Amino acid sequence: MTQAKARVGKVIGLDHVQMAMPHGGEADARLFYGEVLGLSEVPKPPHLALNGGCWFEGGAAHIHLGVEESFFPSRKAHAALLVDNLDALVSRLEARGIDFSEGKPLDGYVRGDIHDPFGNRIELMQRV
Repeated sequence: MTQAKARVGKVIGLDHVQMAMPHGGEADARLFYGEVLGLSEVPKPPHLALNGGCWFEGGAAHIHLGVEESFFPSRKAHAALLVDNLDALVSRLEARGIDFSEGKPLDGYVRGDIHDPFGNRIELMQRV
């Protein structure tokens, strides 16, 4: 009988990004993440839905927005979303009054930042 090799635990991917929002911000989150960014809302499990917030996904991107009682927006910490056409998305954002700030050069990407309705920083990145 041979002894099975011990499996070493290692990180294999990213499941989701958790971002904070203030109490009662679900309608603003749905408008921004759903209608503006084009992500699909997915139902939270019932026992987690009691806490408020909402979850979204698009492609491999999964964003969970959770209510934080003492909410402060994340200005440095952020989610970075890969997009397929940054120019088209920026045009759509600007038509909605959402400011886009071009990012510093990074090999292989064009990128920049926006903020969600709660002031959280979101980086948008397109591979080139």
